[in-house]
Amino acid sequence: MVQHDTLDRIYSALADSTRRDILTRLGEGPASIGELAEPHGMTLTGMTKHVRVLEDAGLVRTEKVGRSRQCRLGEERLDDAMAWISFYQRLWERRLDGLEAFFTLQRGTEE
Repeated sequence: MVQHDTLDRIYSALADSTRRDILTRLGEGPASIGELAEPHGMTLTGMTKHVRVLEDAGLVRTEKVGRSRQCRLGEERLDDAMAWISFYQRLWERRLDGLEAFFTLQRGTEE
């Protein structure tokens, strides 16, 4: 199972709509901090703070290219979040299947 501090950083990073927008944009390909800041009307400093949160969570990687910083999606951290979600999805599906079986059995005994 994924460590909780890793999940805390991932879900904390994803809690902000600007950071989710950044991930969506980076899904289309790499972008500079300036390119990410422009649609939000944000300063480079403000965008850098958002990118740093995403980078600390492992969701984004950055690289200095000339005078700018290029950002791209991280490679595996969303896999950690999805593994956690999938575990609980399977758990709840089993519980709901059991509940459905219980009610089906109850209906059958009433008839």
